[in-house]
Amino acid sequence: MTSPLLILIAGPYRSGTGGDPALIARNLERLEEAAAPIHRLGHVPMIGEWVALPILRGMDGADAGGRDSADGDVMYETAHRLLQHCDAVLRLPGDSAGADKDVEIAHERGLPVYRSIDEIAAA
Repeated sequence: MTSPLLILIAGPYRSGTGGDPALIARNLERLEEAAAPIHRLGHVPMIGEWVALPILRGMDGADAGGRDSADGDVMYETAHRLLQHCDAVLRLPGDSAGADKDVEIAHERGLPVYRSIDEIAAA
């Protein structure tokens, strides 16, 4: 058994949606589907959008920066800041530049990157 970890769940959010709110919502549901199993293992699940969306709603267009690019995007920036506090990343399947960047940062920081819930040991 390990100590409880704060695990960032990374995967597609806006990728492949063409901006369709229903598809974006479905992607968030997929991310959230991993939260309960992580919790059952004794860890704390975290999704960047849980933190970034309220921030984004409180900003006007100028504050939010390049919302359609990786540079200056509140969503990406929030995930990167969260990674300073996370102990691991769970990378879900699907194309996502942001999730790929999360994995890259995790590797740079020496954090474990899991590709499946089954790889995560119970706390």
